[in-house]
Amino acid sequence: MTESDNILEKIESPADIRGLSLAELEKLSAEIRARIISVVARNGGHLAPNLGVVELTLALHSVFDTPNDKIVWDVGHQTYTHKLISGRRENFETLRQFGGCSGFPNPGESEYDCFIAGHGGTAISAATGLKAAAELRGSNERVVAVVGDGSFNCGISLEGLNNARVGCRGLIVVLNDNKMSISPNVGAMARHLNHLISAAGYIRFRSSIKDLFLRFRSGKGVYRFISRTMRSFKTLILPGSVFEALGFRYMGPINGHDIDALKRTLKAAQNSTKPVLVHVLTGKGRGYQPAEAAPEKFHGLSPFNADTGKSPEHNTMTFSDAFGEAVVNLAEKHDDVTAITAAMSAGTGLAGFSKKFPRRFYDVGIAEGHAVVFAAGQAAGGMRPVIALYATFVQRALDCLFHDVCLQNLPVIFAIDRAGVVEDGPTHHGIHDLSFMRTMPNLTIMAPADKNELAEMLEFSYALASPVVIRYPRGSAESILGMGNTPLELGRAQSVREGGDIALWAWGRELVTALQVADELAVQGFKATVVNTRFLKPFDDELLKKHAATMPIITLENNQIGGGLGAQTDEVLINFKHCGVRHFGWGVEILPHGSVQQLREENNFTAEYITATAIDMIKKSK
Repeated sequence: MTESDNILEKIESPADIRGLSLAELEKLSAEIRARIISVVARNGGHLAPNLGVVELTLALHSVFDTPNDKIVWDVGHQTYTHKLISGRRENFETLRQFGGCSGFPNPGESEYDCFIAGHGGTAISAATGLKAAAELRGSNERVVAVVGDGSFNCGISLEGLNNARVGCRGLIVVLNDNKMSISPNVGAMARHLNHLISAAGYIRFRSSIKDLFLRFRSGKGVYRFISRTMRSFKTLILPGSVFEALGFRYMGPINGHDIDALKRTLKAAQNSTKPVLVHVLTGKGRGYQPAEAAPEKFHGLSPFNADTGKSPEHNTMTFSDAFGEAVVNLAEKHDDVTAITAAMSAGTGLAGFSKKFPRRFYDVGIAEGHAVVFAAGQAAGGMRPVIALYATFVQRALDCLFHDVCLQNLPVIFAIDRAGVVEDGPTHHGIHDLSFMRTMPNLTIMAPADKNELAEMLEFSYALASPVVIRYPRGSAESILGMGNTPLELGRAQSVREGGDIALWAWGRELVTALQVADELAVQGFKATVVNTRFLKPFDDELLKKHAATMPIITLENNQIGGGLGAQTDEVLINFKHCGVRHFGWGVEILPHGSVQQLREENNFTAEYITATAIDMIKKSK
């Protein structure tokens, strides 16, 4: 194929696709899939979700006048096609690279991204707000929320649906259902009838019937009878009655890979004077056999071989793997242990637990608040729940953590995964949760340095029988040589290495960085004390003051300095005479996306920079 035959290379904005024929749009779909597979294979990213919404995205931009009309994406990890056709085709090659194209909607990146999205369940509420604002301004712009079926059980989505009828005339919610759960016998009839119901002529017909009967004195009662009959008939055979009850006109289900049907339905939805829900059926991983066969595996992934679909083998044990093994071992010892997650069983390492203890495993879907209160209820009922969440998502349940767990001092164990910076950027960095949790009553907060300590902390948490957070990053959890095996003692840090020139206090896996710095200092003739903090709450004030009285202190944490170990250290030493303190971690500025190493280099959070700082502090303290 020559470059002149390639349609994608000619698309600079959505306006360029609105004049394309159906055959050209289908050819463009194939080109987009090939580009997405190529870039994600090289850079990593979300593959299966994006392959499933190619036709849907093209249909949306074909029908709606974006960016004047607004498309709000839920979660946002399915926007690669949207980015490719909205002026970011060339920049798409830099997907998820530092300074490159974001993997999620970013209003600072393009006017076509009207709202940031990285956490599920927010699109409907945001869209209703945008639509209400448009009506108040007297604007007739249309607003569309594209929501995956997984996000529909999120409480925020349900709250948005419940309020969509207020000030939101013409709002359109597209339900992207990729589970293909409509059975053939019911679905075939539903799709056939929907072709009638979604047609613009049908909507005009209903309006005409209403006008006709309301002209006559007795016509009002007849019209009400006909309307009730039609609604009852639809309720019996269509899966959208719940949406109709919420004030939506339901259209669907539609084949989400049939561009012509999608365009026809979306155009019909524009004619409605009430909110519309368009139910679209799509297939995750569409057009790429490995992703179609294993959509969960290809949801979000690191670089892989596009020809085989295989990722490079990693022999190191991650913290997620270590947690998965440790919680299975805990459950084997104690029959009252349960495991809970929010649509992340594989990502959090609970897949093995779910198979071995299916009656004690609960995946509540994208509903972190419910997950925490559900765990609290189990604990109040005599069970010992372990709830696994990503750090960025635990923020969504902070009130539940405080009100339903900590205030009642219930024995819920929180395994907080992906704590620290990650490649996906500001919506997913797990660097804020500690700042929120550190002041909560009755809550113990720990961080393991390796897999052995993680397993020990789980056992310790069970014995503690009160609310506990165990927090760890993405990546290797392999044993740290020379760390020792000092038993855990509540609120006590572990001295890993002794020295008299400077003390390096490390939080969690940052112990690896601290030991690297200590080794470099030793080459320069300096001896450093290295501390594995272990507990942030309660904190080892006594040991910190002992060190601070005789030598400078450096803290290292994969968290915001202002709310974690750095803040805790400053609070302990505020009225204590010390030899100087310097903190390394993340500041208050919003961190972009990019590799973890690149982010560390850009923010002077490397062993080399810390070593140079330590030498300077030592010399000044002499």
